[in-house]
Amino acid sequence: MSTDGQRRSQWFDDDAGPVVRPYAMTRGRTTSAAQHRLDLIAVVVTEPHADDPVGDPSLSPEHVDIVELCRGTPQSVAELAAELDLPIGVVRVLVGDLVDGEFVHVNRPVPPAELPDESILRDVINGLRAL
Repeated sequence: MSTDGQRRSQWFDDDAGPVVRPYAMTRGRTTSAAQHRLDLIAVVVTEPHADDPVGDPSLSPEHVDIVELCRGTPQSVAELAAELDLPIGVVRVLVGDLVDGEFVHVNRPVPPAELPDESILRDVINGLRAL
């Protein structure tokens, strides 16, 4: 066996499949400009003008997968992480890149503090019944 073949067998395992460390997918970054908006239930939606992400050389295969997954059905950050089998932190960075590149946008859930109070809703229902 050649030295080259020995190196290959030392660093590659056919049964394990391709092994890429998460930091390699994010180029060592742990945050993105849009990360403050990306909680687990934030919904990622593909922009209508994002026609062919495959043709963009700045996007990784994982970026393209996210755009394609969100094209048919908007996905939460947690769903994307599960579907792609990637850590949440990596998905947040990748989605942040896509937001910056205007391939996707993120719809944030309404914070509980901004939801109407339950007592107000009951008063409205009672008022409607009284009509």
